Amino acid sequence: MTVKAIQSDVITDIQKGEIPVHVAVIMDGNGRWAQERGMPRVFGHQQGAESVREIVETAAKLGVKILTLFAFSDENWGRPKMEVKALMKLLDTYVLQERAKLKKENVRFQAIGALDQLPEKTLAAVLRTQQELSHCTGLTLNIALSYGGRNEILTACKKLAKKAQAGIISPQDITPQIFEEHLWTSGLPDPDLLIRTSGEQRISNFLLWQIAYTELWFTPVYWPEFRKEHFYEGIKAFQSRKRRYGLLAET
Repeated sequence: MTVKAIQSDVITDIQKGEIPVHVAVIMDGNGRWAQERGMPRVFGHQQGAESVREIVETAAKLGVKILTLFAFSDENWGRPKMEVKALMKLLDTYVLQERAKLKKENVRFQAIGALDQLPEKTLAAVLRTQQELSHCTGLTLNIALSYGGRNEILTACKKLAKKAQAGIISPQDITPQIFEEHLWTSGLPDPDLLIRTSGEQRISNFLLWQIAYTELWFTPVYWPEFRKEHFYEGIKAFQSRKRRYGLLAET
């Protein structure tokens, strides 16, 4: 049996089970992967872009509807200027190079986070790609940039406070649903599965509101080495769990 046939069987087997609608990924370990090989951290980020391409394609083939990737946190601005500059350049390159391919594959692109903090060139590339792919109806590739969960919640609170101050909304009328409409992820369902690479087992200020009932899966594999077979493992782990949302399991 060929490798392609084996992979086809794996996909068919996975698709017999529940496919998570929304998968979020903390792409961790780029720098450490590079340093362990005597290379600069930027090299790890460059190799990580290859993993992004493969996982986007894999998620789409499996039938995942939304893939949210934690690409750059608001804390990452505190890293060395050269690394930040290189990361922004890499992002520019990825967005520009992948635009046509994503469009061909019917992938919708959007970005969440404090986007106004991005360099002008990077922001322009992100917004243009978002606009050009807004009509696509396949997988939604949701990139978190200059993103922090606490900042997102605080920003939503400020928006609602201004509306309450202006008399647009009454504080007692604020429900979880209304609050969610003011988050950067407004319009998106909460993640069903959160994957974190590199062996670290923490959330790192990512989607704090949204992952209240999300299944978490951690892998020791560094992001530059993360490939479709690892993504399959994460999906299978998800399928083996029973989600009760605080209720009793069905008998």
